[in-house]
Amino acid sequence: MDMHNARDTGAARVEDPWHDPLASGWGEPDDTDSAARRARPPAAREVYTEVHGSAAFQEVRRRYRRFVFPAAAAFLLWYLAYVVAATTAPGLMARPVVGTLNVAMVAGLGQFATTFLLTWAYARHARLRRDRVALELR
Repeated sequence: MDMHNARDTGAARVEDPWHDPLASGWGEPDDTDSAARRARPPAAREVYTEVHGSAAFQEVRRRYRRFVFPAAAAFLLWYLAYVVAATTAPGLMARPVVGTLNVAMVAGLGQFATTFLLTWAYARHARLRRDRVALELR
């Protein structure tokens, strides 16, 4: 069986809507060629400024901040509460819950569970609330 990949044929097909070959450096001329430097669009700064000032971009940033700042603050408080409780209340943390499992171990496992839950919630929030608007901006 003759096997080949997209690199062999020179026809790579990317289905990722975020893929930008020029941003990744592929297909971009090196800076040693002055003609290639003149071929770049001179209005990149203006495009960036226009997008940055648009209502859609501000909405994406607002949605991002409304999720990330409270979530980060809550997680930081939860982590600090665990550390403070472990250092100031060792008797409480050593109290058995089930068998040899104590309060400190349950809280520590809760830290891991919270991390995974927060990661899932962030990915879901990004997919439902920000990705479509960000793709429209591109």
